[in-house]
Amino acid sequence: MTLANLIEKTGYSVVSEGDNSAEIKAGYTGDLLSDVMANAPSDSAFVTIQAHKNTIAVATLVGVKVIVLCNGRTAPDDMKEAAKAESVAILSTAKNQFEVSAEISELLK
Repeated sequence: MTLANLIEKTGYSVVSEGDNSAEIKAGYTGDLLSDVMANAPSDSAFVTIQAHKNTIAVATLVGVKVIVLCNGRTAPDDMKEAAKAESVAILSTAKNQFEVSAEISELLK
C-alpha cells in the first residue's frame, strides 16, 4: 500500500507530507525509541505518541516512511522541519494506538 492509500483510507490528518508514492509494507507500534530502532521494519508505518524531533531521527535510521501520532498528539515545529528534511510523513489522529494499529494491520492484509 502506498502512503497516499494509507492517508485516503484512514482519513488521518496530514501534519507533514512525505513521499506519497512510498510503499508501506509493515507497521510497528511503540513508544520506547530504542525498541523501535531494534525491531521496526523498514518501509513501515510507525504508530506512537512520541511527538518530538528524536522520533524523526529513529524513523530515518530504521527506514520508516510515516509516523502516526495518536491520542491527538501534535508535532512541534522542529519535528515537522526534521520530517520534511528527511521525507518522513507525519500523520495525526485522536484514536489510540490500539485502534490505529488494528486499522493499519487490516489495510496491509
